[in-house]
Formats: sequence, structure tokens, C-alpha cells
Amino acid sequence: MAVAEEALRRQLGKYKFRDLTIEELKNVSKTYPNFTFSMNTYTFKDGSQKDLLNFSGTVPVKYGNSYNIPIQLWILDSHPFAPPICFLKPTANMGISVGKHVDAHGRIYLPYLQNWSHPKSTVIGLIKEMIAKFEEELPLYSLSSSDAARQSELLSYIAKITEGETDMKSRSKIGGKNEGCFNKITVVGAGDLGIACVLAVAAKGVADKVILLDLSEGAAKGGTMDLEIFALPNVEISRDFSASADSKVVVVTVNSLGNAQTYLDVIQSNVDLFKGIIPAISHYSQNAVLLVASHPALSRTLSLRVFSLLLPR
Repeated sequence: MAVAEEALRRQLGKYKFRDLTIEELKNVSKTYPNFTFSMNTYTFKDGSQKDLLNFSGTVPVKYGNSYNIPIQLWILDSHPFAPPICFLKPTANMGISVGKHVDAHGRIYLPYLQNWSHPKSTVIGLIKEMIAKFEEELPLYSLSSSDAARQSELLSYIAKITEGETDMKSRSKIGGKNEGCFNKITVVGAGDLGIACVLAVAAKGVADKVILLDLSEGAAKGGTMDLEIFALPNVEISRDFSASADSKVVVVTVNSLGNAQTYLDVIQSNVDLFKGIIPAISHYSQNAVLLVASHPALSRTLSLRVFSLLLPR
């Protein structure tokens, strides 16, 4: 450990409480010898980046059977007076079970993190609570071989689009005008979630054009009236699926939920609803990436099936 400690001491030169941090990591290494430590660049939500120490490994969880749950903890430069940033690190054949303590990106949220206070709070204590919560609600599940292959294909497809986005945006202009609409995003559904998606996409400036497909019945405009107040130049509201043609991304926010419905009833009603939407989307945007914003209990069941409709053959 002496050699590793010296290496850590050099790497943690910018850490405010380097010695306390190293002592913490020594304790972690003794209790969980499978963890590996490294310095990597962490990107925060605001886009800023910082070189931080992180360690990855597995923690033992008993949920009927015994499981080794892969996690990654990022240690901030103000540690131990600030809590780590914690994530699941699922393998290609694992899916994330969104729940009380885990979001869709694998970010882990625990009371221990919220109530973090040095010296009472430690990384060892954090991992122990993490194991206890995971034993109440397992955060990962095994994908079938077909779902794992489909997920891998989808992630590869998204990566290719992301890598090509810069090239598309850097194309030269002809006659002072862009040569077509390079980056078009469609949001299906004009409810609160749909409106929020449109405003978020417009605010981020990630699309040349945003289409909001309002599928509500009758003449009532609903949330689109609020959207029109902003008079966003790149946003178009339509009831015609043809307006979504050649979209790079389509976000489906419509859901069929009823208070008296059983779980199976809800799934079936959503499947029936999607049967009328997905073919129209795939007809006009055959190469689009489809994002389904559904009820958490339904997303795992519906999303992989729906994604397969738009994957290139």
C-alpha cells in the first residue's frame, strides 16, 4: 500500500484534505479489496469538468440469491466534507431498475448522501447503507440475450449519430442558407411532459427545428397555448405526422393511464396506443432514434420493444 499511497498523494495534489481522503481510501481498500482506484475526468451537469479520483468495484447483495453489484464512486476534491457521487456500472447484459434510490442513468441517491456530515459519515458507512437499500430493491436485472443485443445495437447507433452531429453542424452554407434541416427533433404529445421536453430542447439549442405533435382530441389547445406565449422561432406545433419527417430523434410522451386499471391493463392500453403512433413515426422518420417517456413501471416492458421498430435493418 505504501507505493500506492505515494502515487495517490501525487495525484491528489489539488485535493483540499488529501491526507484525510487517503486514510478513507485505505479503509475502503482493506474492506473491499476488489475496488480499483484511478484519476479520471468527471463532467458535471453544467458541462464543467474536473479531474477526480474514482473507484470501481462490486458490492455483495443478497436478494434471494447472492449478487455482486458493480458501482463507481467519484470522490470530490472537498472530500470528506462533501459526499461522493455514486453510480451503478452495469455490464452489457444488465439493465437498470429505476427506483427510489436509482435513476435511469444509474445515479444512486441515498439518505446517507443527503445527510453526509464529517466525521460521522464515511465511505464504508455509505457502502453499507447502499448494500442495505439494494437488498430491499435490487437495482439491476439481467437482460435476455436478444434484449442485450438490441440494447448494444441501439447504443452503438446513438453513438454514431452523436459522433456525426458535429460534422452535420459544420457543413458549409449555400447561398446564405443551411442546406436542409440537419438536426430535427419531434416530441409526440402536448401534455405537461411534452411541453417540458420542447422547452428543454429549445433552451439547450441542440436542434435546428423542434416539432410538437399535438394528438389531443377536440379543439382544445391545452398546453400548446402556454408554448405559443414563448414564440420560439424553431418550434412548430402540428397535428400531422408528416411534419415529423426526417427527424433525428422522436420523443414519445403520450401515455394511457387510468386509476382503475391493473398493471396488465395499463400495458395493453399503451401497446394499443403505440400501435397507432409508432408506424406513422417510422414511416416518416425511418432512421430516427426513439425515446419513450412512459410510466416507470412500464418503461422496461415497452421501451425495448418499441425501439426495435426504428432500428435500421
